[in-house]
Amino acid sequence: MNVTRGFTGRPRVDRPGLPPGQYDAGDDWPVLSAEVTPDLTPADWTFRVDGLVAEERTWDWWQARALPESVYEGDIHCVTSWSKFGVRFGGVSLDVFLDAVRPDAAATHAVAYSHTGYTSNLPLADLRGGRAWIAFDHDGAPLSAEHGGPARLLVPHLYFWKSTKWIAGLRLLDHDEPGFWEQNGYHARGNPWQEQRYSGD
Repeated sequence: MNVTRGFTGRPRVDRPGLPPGQYDAGDDWPVLSAEVTPDLTPADWTFRVDGLVAEERTWDWWQARALPESVYEGDIHCVTSWSKFGVRFGGVSLDVFLDAVRPDAAATHAVAYSHTGYTSNLPLADLRGGRAWIAFDHDGAPLSAEHGGPARLLVPHLYFWKSTKWIAGLRLLDHDEPGFWEQNGYHARGNPWQEQRYSGD
């Protein structure tokens, strides 16, 4: 697969809080996926955390929804140049899941994987400290399948390809292991404010 640098989007309109090279998508939420949207119901959904942890754990839908709720209100940014302001996601802070499995001191990175097989790599530090969620709702409604429902990873301070749709689990590692887009030329971390779109940026 070739990586294109042809992300031009709409003409940029400067506004506070807009990272470089981005445009304000307004009410639009473009649908971009590397895979076909799966037919995944809450009854079929599970979330597992394994790898370098003291206790590997798997939660089903009802166990995950019974955990303390947390809300993210803020902005999201896609590598294809759109940003959305003032979004609201409801779910569970990833800290709750990670605290339950007790990551090993050697764990530095995670591979997030979906129920479809998609993967993305993330430094563990980007998933801790109230910076990431398992999201079930968007603007008070269940997360639609095309946007990753019934549940997706949400890491809003990084480009949105890191926020794995149809999240199935996290595997904690002591090294960085590139995911799907990272193997195809995208940046290992993906910080919008530093325009880390591609390897070498």
